[in-house]
Amino acid sequence: MKKLLSYILRILSLIAIVILTIAFYVLIGFVQEKLFAPKEYLLWIFKYPVSRLVFIYELFIGFGFFYLFNKGFRESFSNNVFFKRHRVSLLSAFVLFNIILLYTIITDVTVITNKKIIDYSFLSPQGKEHSYHDVAGINTGVYGKKFYVPFTHSKGDFYYIIKLNDGTRIDLTEMGGAKNDIDERFIIEKLDIQFVNMGIPKTSSMANFKYSTLGKIYNDKIRNILQNTK
Repeated sequence: MKKLLSYILRILSLIAIVILTIAFYVLIGFVQEKLFAPKEYLLWIFKYPVSRLVFIYELFIGFGFFYLFNKGFRESFSNNVFFKRHRVSLLSAFVLFNIILLYTIITDVTVITNKKIIDYSFLSPQGKEHSYHDVAGINTGVYGKKFYVPFTHSKGDFYYIIKLNDGTRIDLTEMGGAKNDIDERFIIEKLDIQFVNMGIPKTSSMANFKYSTLGKIYNDKIRNILQNTK
């Protein structure tokens, strides 16, 4: 019975870790939207690869659960000579690391409105504004059959990367949120028509479109975007 209870506790802990990680991700998105998205925004992007740093907190939460429910580890950790000797320095470094990490995560946002692109970053929390005419190029397609590092990209994922004239690259599919919760593919399709009509250079590939396994309405939108060229 004791082993069964231990097994159940581990399963519940894993579920709790996943739930808390998702909740933290949603909270970060809520804060970003309230801080950076103006009323007239179309969508805002939680930029890759910084967006993946959120999963560091999954490790922190996992460590916390392991510490709480593993008495032997808890006692060993608490009695560790190195930790006891440098407790204040280690905790201070941990707090400082998390302040920098949270600041980095929260500020790495790009907002798209009807008229402009506002790019925020660690070094530019006030945001740098660009007009649509600052978009120097577009690269779009579907990721193919190859190995991707976990939490990066997967086969069949759609991408739509714009390059600004200062060299900044932004994947509009890394969406944090959209006005009225509209699916990003619908918004990107309209933006793509506008960009192409403006004469912005576009590289588009249908090579891996077969790997897209979304519903018909979404696949149709992706196809429209990929085939929209001059």
